[in-house]
Amino acid sequence: MPELPEVEHVVRGLRPHVLNKAIINVAFSEAVKRGKAQGKETIIKQIELDDFKAIVSNTVIESVNRRSKYIIFELMKPGSHFIEQEQVLEQQQTSKIYLVGHLGMAGAFFVKSSIEEIPISNYKKHWHVQFELSDGQKMIYSDIRRFGEFKILDEAAFATFDQAIAPEPFENNAMAHFIQQSKLNKYMNKPIKQVIMDHGVVSGCGNIYACEALHLAGILPTHITHTLSTQKKKKLFSAIVDVLNKGIEYGGSSISDYRNVEGESGNMQSKFNVYGLKQCKICNSDITTQVIATRNTHFCEKCQK
Repeated sequence: MPELPEVEHVVRGLRPHVLNKAIINVAFSEAVKRGKAQGKETIIKQIELDDFKAIVSNTVIESVNRRSKYIIFELMKPGSHFIEQEQVLEQQQTSKIYLVGHLGMAGAFFVKSSIEEIPISNYKKHWHVQFELSDGQKMIYSDIRRFGEFKILDEAAFATFDQAIAPEPFENNAMAHFIQQSKLNKYMNKPIKQVIMDHGVVSGCGNIYACEALHLAGILPTHITHTLSTQKKKKLFSAIVDVLNKGIEYGGSSISDYRNVEGESGNMQSKFNVYGLKQCKICNSDITTQVIATRNTHFCEKCQK
């Protein structure tokens, strides 16, 4: 599943193509239409397809940002109609909505003039939502496994959504938030690895980067959270920031399906010390794999105590 570094690269790849462009139409794949007709929440969540299309069409993409593992499109809907293809807008009586996207297990965005230009056959075959832009390009969401999602939130709903997520790990107050949350009853008796994967505690840290951060900090993932000293928690949080930054530096991790907007794989997987490996890259000891909170967890019993 794409984590913070992968989503960050998707956001950076989208911005040059879609900022200040209008969405003039939305199209859905037959799989999405069929799923919604059967009462399933296939990719488009908590709204009918016609309503989704009506709300999103004739909006301008004012910003594209990342929040934890989510992609946030801030859309403005002008009160008056568009003029010509370049979308000269009257700015009176505008309203703001948020289109919140999640890549699920294998989602990807591409900006192309047609679906046929998507450079990877699996993603070309499994496109599901197509946003037609005012410059003639199309922002296409593809998803091989269909675990990704889009939700539309108004300003009040977005504020509630945002407040439920921990500060971004690069923000000054993020470490203090982590330490404070780790002392709460609902977290203190859980394994530390499970806790750092909760986006109410640490924003954007999933299974891969949790394993790598715990190894970097020299902490076993099985430790019950309340048994760790504040000093060790600070060391762990610093390690989380380090591995997330490294993930961004190397373009994210492409274990299986992840691709950026240009269709490129990341290279962070070549820098792993424990995740998915048989031997620790630091000491060559055998890697232990254990399920913690339903997730395969990889660690080195020599490097981590």
